[in-house]
Amino acid sequence: MTTGAASGPGREPILSLRSAAFGYADRAVVADVTLDVRQGEVVALLGPNGSGKSTLVKGLLGLNSHLGGEVELFGTPMRQFRDFTRLGYVPQRHTLSASVRATVTEIVAIGRLPHQSWWGRPGRTDQRLIDRALDLVGLEDRAREDVSTLSGGQQRRVLIARALAAEPDVLIMDEPTAGVDAASQQVLAEVLARLAAQGTTMLIVTHELEALRDIVSRIVLVGEGHLRFDGTPADFVLAQRRQQDLILAHEHHHHDDDSDVSQAPGVLSTPHGPLEQPAQKRGVES
Repeated sequence: MTTGAASGPGREPILSLRSAAFGYADRAVVADVTLDVRQGEVVALLGPNGSGKSTLVKGLLGLNSHLGGEVELFGTPMRQFRDFTRLGYVPQRHTLSASVRATVTEIVAIGRLPHQSWWGRPGRTDQRLIDRALDLVGLEDRAREDVSTLSGGQQRRVLIARALAAEPDVLIMDEPTAGVDAASQQVLAEVLARLAAQGTTMLIVTHELEALRDIVSRIVLVGEGHLRFDGTPADFVLAQRRQQDLILAHEHHHHDDDSDVSQAPGVLSTPHGPLEQPAQKRGVES
């Protein structure tokens, strides 16, 4: 694994993993993960389908089994941590269900529920935070509209606003730009850029780095259930170039060998991009 000094000195990590493993029941999907995320970082978590990146973020959210190693959230061991409202989660989905009959404001207001008493109604503070979240994602003019009338990209922004309404300390997003057209990806990228400019800490699972290339401060690559790279975007580009040189040299000197070095574990496959190589272990979740 290549490691970059992208975390910044003098800041305690808000998410810290040491040789961590996550999976389902007793089967580890990702293992030996050592990673820190610090306040204000925007970390892109890359990897092909089946690499384990979604399992990793769901593990941080307590949505699957922590099978080994040490994990601390905001300085607290994960097994003792309870305040998961500090982690804002935007799940991987293309749209909200067409059967949902609710306004944009009503969906975003769900983000405030953990901060209200079970008998309470949204107060002034809640409404202010809902309005602010809608403004941040550029949907304040759609607040009273039914979510079923919105485009897929707009619905994705509603889900981001719902997470922001809870005032999380870190925003974790699973494929926020997937399944929407290029124009919607650009709008989503602008939303994330605004959040980054305000110092929002983000961990973003994505296949589509191009849309986020000017936003992320750090790239982490997952392959076959392990971290393969951790560094700055500039270091990532250099690593791709070095790997391309290796592949070209291999093809030049061993052109009769039909083995594909680009599919070897941990290789950044640049001819088709590092994210397009097939998963090596079938049945492993992304």
